[in-house]
Amino acid sequence: MMDFTNKTYRNIFKETGRTDEEIQNKLQEAWNTFFADEEERIYHEAGSDMGYLTDTGNNDARTEGMSYGMMMCVQMDKKEEFDRIWKWAKTYMYNVEGENEGYFAWSCQTDGKKNAEGPAPDGEEFFAMALFFASHRWGDGEGIFEYSKQAKDILRACLHKGENGRAGHAMWNKDNKQILFVPGIDFTDPSYHLPHFYELFALWAYEEDRAFWKEAAQASREYLKTACDDKTGLCAEYANFDGTPVDKKFNWGYFGNFFSDAYRTAANIGIDAEWFGEDRGHIDVPLRQMKFFDTDIEALRCVYSVKGEPLEQTVLHPLGLLATIAQGALAVPYSEEEGSDFKIAAKWVNWFWNQPMRKGERRYYDNCLYMFAMLALSGNYRIW
Repeated sequence: MMDFTNKTYRNIFKETGRTDEEIQNKLQEAWNTFFADEEERIYHEAGSDMGYLTDTGNNDARTEGMSYGMMMCVQMDKKEEFDRIWKWAKTYMYNVEGENEGYFAWSCQTDGKKNAEGPAPDGEEFFAMALFFASHRWGDGEGIFEYSKQAKDILRACLHKGENGRAGHAMWNKDNKQILFVPGIDFTDPSYHLPHFYELFALWAYEEDRAFWKEAAQASREYLKTACDDKTGLCAEYANFDGTPVDKKFNWGYFGNFFSDAYRTAANIGIDAEWFGEDRGHIDVPLRQMKFFDTDIEALRCVYSVKGEPLEQTVLHPLGLLATIAQGALAVPYSEEEGSDFKIAAKWVNWFWNQPMRKGERRYYDNCLYMFAMLALSGNYRIW
C-alpha cells in the first residue's frame, strides 16, 4: 500500500511571505471562531457526547457541513469534536431502513428530526474520507468508532444500492463513473467530483470496489477538463455528463450558471494537484479563473454564466468564492519571477489572507470554505 507519511505539503502562505507564527495564529483564530466563539461559531455541542454544525442561513444541520466539520477536525487533530459530530450524524442522519438505507439524510433539524430522507452525495464522500483519515491518525475504536469499517460500508452503499434486490439507487453512474447530483438522477454536480478522494478510496475501500474508484478518479479528472470552460475556467452548478450546463429550472432556482456549489471546483482541483499532481487538462482551471476575474476582487460580486457573461444577480457567498480561488493556488507552481503565473496566484492568496471571516446569518457556507482554504494554503490539508 502506498505510504504517505513522508509526503511534504506546500505552505503557500509562507511562500507569499508570512511567518510560521503568523500562520499558526491565523489558523488557530479561524478554528476558535468556527468551533468555539459564542457569537460566531458554527459548531455546537449536544449533550455529553455529540455535536453538530448548523447551516446558519437555514437553521438546520446538513451532511455537507457535518462531514466538512469532521474533515476539519481530523486535519486539526481534534478527536473529541470529530467523535461528537460523527455520533450525532450516525444517530440522527443515518437511515437504517427503506429506500435510503445506508445513506444519510441530507438535512435535519438541530434537535435531530429529519427534514428529508434522501442523501446529498458530497456528504457521503466527505464522511468516508474523514473516517479513513481518522482511522489512520487515531486508530480504530469499537462500534461506530471503528472508523475504517464505517468508511468502507458507506462506500459500499454508494456503489451497490439497487443491486441484488436492494432498494434504492447508487450514487455513481456505473457506466461513466461519474457521481450523481442525487441518487437516481441523470446529471451531476462538478463540485462533487473529488478525484483526489477516489485515488485513496482505490487503496482503502473494500477490495472488490477498488478498481472502480481508480477508474472514477480518472473519469472525474477528464470530466473536470470538459465541464470547466477552456477560457474562463468556470463550470455550472449542475451539469450534464458531457459537461454542458443543465438547462432546466428547478423548484429552488436555476443552476446552469457559475453559482455557489460551483465555487468549490477550483478548490478541489487545487487539492488534487497538491496530493497527486496528475494533470488531465484540468489542473490549470484555477489559474483560468484567476485570469478571468482579472485580479479584481470586486468582480466576485457578480454571478456569471459559464462563458463569463455577467448576469443581473449578486453572489450569495463572496468570501467563499474568494477562498476557493485562493485555494486553487495549490495548482500553480511556485516562481519568484515577475510576471509569472504564481504572481497572479499570490495576489489572490494575499487578498484571502486579509479578508476576515464572514459574520451574520449567511456565514456558514462562506466560513466552511474559508476554513478549508486556511488548512490547504498553510500545508495542513493532508493525507492521513
